[in-house]
Formats: sequence, C-alpha cells, structure tokens
Amino acid sequence: MKKVTTHEAKTHLSRLIAQVRAGEEVVIYRGDQPSARLVPADTEEPRQRRPAVGTVTSAPVTLTDDAFAPLTNEELAQWGL
Repeated sequence: MKKVTTHEAKTHLSRLIAQVRAGEEVVIYRGDQPSARLVPADTEEPRQRRPAVGTVTSAPVTLTDDAFAPLTNEELAQWGL
C-alpha cells in the first residue's frame, strides 16, 4: 500500500492511476489522517442498467371474462355497501 499526500496526489494523479491499475493500492493522506483510497474501478460491482421506457419486463396481465361484471347484492352486503 502506497501512502501519498493530497498535494502529491494532485501533482502525480496520472502516475498514481497507472499504479492502481497495475494492482497497487494508494491511500491519500491529509496531514496524518487518511482521506481517500484509490482502487481499480473494475473491483466495484457493475451497475445494472434500467430497461428502456416501454420495454416489456414481465408477463402480460390476463383477466377473466367476469373481471368487470357488477357485484351481486350478497357481495355488496359483504363490503357494507
């Protein structure tokens, strides 16, 4: 693990990125406190993209023939109507 100051990180960022891509971990210090850690981006979990608007993502909904039939008096009474 390589330790660098924020000034050194700003000055040599391209070099540090090359070292990180080669497998080295770089920790950036501000004073005597670690502030950030540089690691290769491909170690992160890949983001899942959302499907495009209008893309079918599930099975179609099917309804029975009586789905919109009026309720019977008994069914209305059960709902308190």
